[in-house]
Amino acid sequence: MRKLEINDAEIMRVAIQQEILRSEESRYDHRLHGVLLVCSGKSSYEVAELFGHSPRTVEYWVRRFEHKGFAGLEDRERPGRPAALDASTLGRVGKDLRCDPRKLGYAQSLWDGKLLSHHLAAAYKIHLGVRQCQRLFTRLGFRQRKPRPVIAQADPEAQRAYKKTPPPRPKK
Repeated sequence: MRKLEINDAEIMRVAIQQEILRSEESRYDHRLHGVLLVCSGKSSYEVAELFGHSPRTVEYWVRRFEHKGFAGLEDRERPGRPAALDASTLGRVGKDLRCDPRKLGYAQSLWDGKLLSHHLAAAYKIHLGVRQCQRLFTRLGFRQRKPRPVIAQADPEAQRAYKKTPPPRPKK
């Protein structure tokens, strides 16, 4: 039988790894397959190379399986800072972002990270950094638009005066 090959194998490998990380069930199955390979006689180094993990990670899976059985391979509670915005507040912020900032009393006509950070602090008493607010736009399905300067629609003479580079000198 001839060896099977997948087109764009490296890209597909990354895509499959991302798909595995996408849900708890697939991560559980992934660990289960890793432990199965160790049970079949593969070393943690061989399994780690196949799966794209470190050998230590595979060893952790095996130890957890030995101590807790199948429950040891399930995702555990991950510690971390609680979210600053709950679902209802996130929905209200989404509605605010659909409004013109001037209707909410701001001088700007477009939302940006700095204005959203200020708005969250003033309206909701929630303090988020500018960069986190920029991420919030993406999370809520918005894309940031940059205002175009008026000079782009000006007359050609004003555009030439605005340019940083001087016009070419006439040849002698």
